Amino acid sequence: QVHLVESGGGLVQAGGSLRLSCADSGRTFKRYPMGWFRQAPGKEREFVAAIWWSGGSTIYSDSVKGRFTISRDNAKNTVFLQMNSLKPEDTAVYYCAAQSGPLSWNRAPSVSSWNYWGQGTQVTVSS
Repeated sequence: QVHLVESGGGLVQAGGSLRLSCADSGRTFKRYPMGWFRQAPGKEREFVAAIWWSGGSTIYSDSVKGRFTISRDNAKNTVFLQMNSLKPEDTAVYYCAAQSGPLSWNRAPSVSSWNYWGQGTQVTVSS
């Protein structure tokens, strides 16, 4: 069973950085693709980044490419999202996601492609 818990959110000024973590206490993490999504008030949940189990394959949304970096530590059952050069429009609740089956890169941006979700962590970027 997968149980995802996010941490690391908070309030930061524009231009600042935050590092989100997502730990899987279910101990089945290692071979699952992992992703980050975000949802701003009044908006749909949107894809941020994804990483496959080896850590060598990653994809990003255009809005965060070059500013955010997704990584994983399989030994610690944890995935990270390093967020730099934050903007007010990055303000949202950030969710960690896992997929227990195969996931192709072109399906990763779809919310429906992921079958496990964390509870979310709030990120607020002030101008």
